[in-house]
Amino acid sequence: MNTKEMNSSFNQKQHPHRRYNPLLDEWILVSPQRANRPWQGQTEKRTEEELPAHDEYCYLCSGNLRVNGERNPEYRGVYVFANDFGSLMKDEVETSIESSGFFTLKPERGINRVICFSENHSLTLPEMETDDIKNVVDVWQKQYEELGNLEYINHVQIFENKGQIMGCSNPHPHGQIWAQSSIPSIVSKTQENLKKYFDTNGTSLLEDYIKKELEINERIILENEDFVAIVPFWAVWPYETMIVSKRKIENLLQFSEAEKRSLASMIKDLTTKYDNLFEISFPYSAGIHQSPTDGQLHPEWHFHMHFYPPLLRNAEVKKFMVGYEMLAEPQRDITPEQSAEILKGLSLVHYKNK
Repeated sequence: MNTKEMNSSFNQKQHPHRRYNPLLDEWILVSPQRANRPWQGQTEKRTEEELPAHDEYCYLCSGNLRVNGERNPEYRGVYVFANDFGSLMKDEVETSIESSGFFTLKPERGINRVICFSENHSLTLPEMETDDIKNVVDVWQKQYEELGNLEYINHVQIFENKGQIMGCSNPHPHGQIWAQSSIPSIVSKTQENLKKYFDTNGTSLLEDYIKKELEINERIILENEDFVAIVPFWAVWPYETMIVSKRKIENLLQFSEAEKRSLASMIKDLTTKYDNLFEISFPYSAGIHQSPTDGQLHPEWHFHMHFYPPLLRNAEVKKFMVGYEMLAEPQRDITPEQSAEILKGLSLVHYKNK
């Protein structure tokens, strides 16, 4: 190594480095030298099919026949029903299997539901009115309470897969709920790290983190009275974001009416920015992390909502987790700060309305 190499000072915008994710106690490799200039906004638009307000062949549309032979009611607004192809079963089963060592297993019990956001087959969240998204948040709250009150349900996961490349099998805008008897691995790991921080500091990890981010104001995308949308310092996906409540709210049941409307407004604005990035209906997986429903007190929890979009450079270029990511740890080229700068600069007027 020559003297110049030895004496060069570290610059996080130019040099490879690892960033720590305190929610998961994991690291991510950042390689800014591979994309050391902020992306200038090149778009390669993908032709999008114009969807009708009602599709006679869609099994999620109001009044249509579902795949299980039942017919949807002529619903208006949000509609919830049991998933016809659920990954969990609510029936309790007995097992005589003895599990140990390398072959440990246990039965898992739960409920899967589908939430149609609207009767309109063509409307995604950024294209809906804030009041209509607030109705979705109301339903999330009611479902969390109803399912969480079941004795055998210890965790309620609310999420949305948007777009075919995210595995969404039907374009009618909808989300899902998986409620189950176990606390899933990622949630359990998050809870462990939130609790570790809370027990040590007596404060919420995310509350303290957001306060610091608001002071720096480098990765904040949006802010309203009750929430912030941010590209996390440790983001893995190119345009990954997180919506976090300013107040330490443990779960949806603690939301005021004003906070539910604030969340709806934040979701609309953030997803509008996503759509405007490449002027397409932007794909992502999004989901809420909040306290489990296991009957225990969880003062360590702080409500947040993750958005994981896969697109990188345009409508066609997708970030894949392969090679190093599968064998070692996550890696990204464009830095979170670059992503935040790009997202922050996007309009809140949907590209279809320009």
